[in-house]
Amino acid sequence: MALSPLPDYPWDAMAPFLAEASAHPDGLIDLSIGSPVDETPAIVRDALAVATDAHGYPATIGTPELRAAVVEWFARRRGVVGLTTDQVIPSIGSKEFVAFLAYMLGLGDGDVVVHPQAAYPTYAVGAAMSGATAVASDDPADWPEKTRLVWLNSPGNPDGRVLDVGALRSRVERARELGAVIVGDECYAELGWDAPWDTEPIPSILDRRVTGGDDRGVVAIYSLSKQSNMAGYRAAFAAGCRDTIARLTTVRKHAGLMVPAPLQRAMTVALSDDVHVERQKQRYRDRRDVLRPALERAGFRIDGSEAGLYLWATEGRPSWDSIARLARLGILGGPGPFYGSTSPEHVRLSLTATDERVAAAAGRLSALA
Repeated sequence: MALSPLPDYPWDAMAPFLAEASAHPDGLIDLSIGSPVDETPAIVRDALAVATDAHGYPATIGTPELRAAVVEWFARRRGVVGLTTDQVIPSIGSKEFVAFLAYMLGLGDGDVVVHPQAAYPTYAVGAAMSGATAVASDDPADWPEKTRLVWLNSPGNPDGRVLDVGALRSRVERARELGAVIVGDECYAELGWDAPWDTEPIPSILDRRVTGGDDRGVVAIYSLSKQSNMAGYRAAFAAGCRDTIARLTTVRKHAGLMVPAPLQRAMTVALSDDVHVERQKQRYRDRRDVLRPALERAGFRIDGSEAGLYLWATEGRPSWDSIARLARLGILGGPGPFYGSTSPEHVRLSLTATDERVAAAAGRLSALA
């Protein structure tokens, strides 16, 4: 079928606020989009540099070394044991995977794609691209009978909420009742802040406590953009249900969706090193410890945000009013309505600004106190 009409790209609506914030005498502080500002680790850049003799086509399924690194990473960092390398596939960033998954699974008219109420908008865009219907729901009991794909996002973007093992398990059980594929978007899983996630690993949808040791119909996706400052590399992967991964591999082979070989090598190295991940997490923790109290002193309430890359904040006024007030201070945020109709009074503020810019934001927010 023809591509369904898509909504306008939401960030285009931010142009006037960007112009006003950019005119601030001390310059723009962009907290709107979570694009990393810190350098890509040297070990990753070095790995890329030595892998540039890439004269042959890369494997769609990924190199044996990369797939083994993903399996080992899941066991070491996420507590997911028992995966095998045929349950893994790399992708060209996670956004293309999110956008095309419903299409690659063969969904169309009459099928339903469920996603969180406060959600990354690409889940709904992916449904539209396949001709399916997107439904925003956080209650498994409300998922329609025609649901064929469920998106979970934990830690959530924009709200930073975490689904514990029990919450994940109940959602997997409901998806299985419906015969739906269920996917956990876990791209912020290394960034836990509040108890218990300051000391406990954030659970994966592939955890045996969730699946009962049965991965059928269950998939997790992960990106190296945030933990390793590799957003420009477009480096991500999916793992889980063997049959689903096999179908995606076939589609991607036909479409020529291959992660370049040098990037696969860089991904392998990044996944094998924990030091740079802990270092980057500390940077974000330090920035959060500056920005959060400054927002609270300025009259914002922080909701959720126990993990992830953002602070989900509200003044109790319409989101666009808060965006305008922040823009006058030279601060650019993300409007809650970009993430669903249930968030008309929230703004999303990213931790991806330099230490200096975050400190400057905290200083400017004192004008609202």
